[in-house]
Amino acid sequence: MGAYVADYKARGGKDSKGLETTIEAHIKPKLGDKRLADLTTATLRSWHRGLATAPKRLRAKKDAEKQPTRAVAPDDTEGQRARRASANRILTVLKAALNLAFADGKVGSDEAWRRVLPFKAVDAARVRFLTDDEAKRLVNAAPPGFRPMITAALLTGARWGELVRFRVADFNPEAGTLHVRVSKTGKARHIMLTDEGKAFFTQQCTGKTGKALILPRPDGQEWGKSEQMRPMRAACAAAKIAPAIGFHILRHTHASRLAMSGVPLGVVAAQLGNGEAICAKHYAHLCPGYVAESIRAAFGPLGIVPESNVTPLRRMP
Repeated sequence: MGAYVADYKARGGKDSKGLETTIEAHIKPKLGDKRLADLTTATLRSWHRGLATAPKRLRAKKDAEKQPTRAVAPDDTEGQRARRASANRILTVLKAALNLAFADGKVGSDEAWRRVLPFKAVDAARVRFLTDDEAKRLVNAAPPGFRPMITAALLTGARWGELVRFRVADFNPEAGTLHVRVSKTGKARHIMLTDEGKAFFTQQCTGKTGKALILPRPDGQEWGKSEQMRPMRAACAAAKIAPAIGFHILRHTHASRLAMSGVPLGVVAAQLGNGEAICAKHYAHLCPGYVAESIRAAFGPLGIVPESNVTPLRRMP
């Protein structure tokens, strides 16, 4: 696993910390003491299934000695789907590391893990998003120092890590855009702002130098990686949004609103910095007539149905 992390970093992997966390939390505790040659399909399959039935892990505090978990495993359909999807992602990490070991000649066969298949039909998550009324309540109920972060997320669809890094120089008021210089995918992009968005970011940038943060913490410093969790819970409680949502749902809300307004998924993908296939998976069902129009445009006529001069009568109620 250490060799795989080193290889990942050498190839320019963008989330090495997340990769190491996955390995330390889910792979090494159960499999770390085993020799590659001793891994069996049964062992790996049992480990994979165990991930899907394990209680959800909670984020540990900085001074905690070990990662706590929930008391019970998920017993609802959505919870089970989510845990299986998570198990599949962890399996992908393990297989990638084992494939590298096989390629480097550290084990004679890759048959043991090739036979372990991921759970099927678990990636189609039910995308939750806020209604306009819920979004307004959430903004109004948010702590004052955190309110600009929620507002910015709803107006841009940007990720938390993108929002906290925005500098005044990234905002172009004439073009009405925000420049995302560093993203999760490693690709830069420009976020298009509405008039409301331009007005908001103009307010946030007034009186600041080009290098200044657009959305700093109340103390002027940059927000941390996970500092959105507690103020989001507080805002949801005050706005009576139950169950409480995570910050990422604000990104889904932005994208869902675009899709439901008939914006092409390619445009939504460009705004979010995602692939169009991912956007289609999450938001295609929200587009008015998207599936029907796509099928009719692509399939075209076969010319196998003869024309008729018969006019059907309207069915009586």
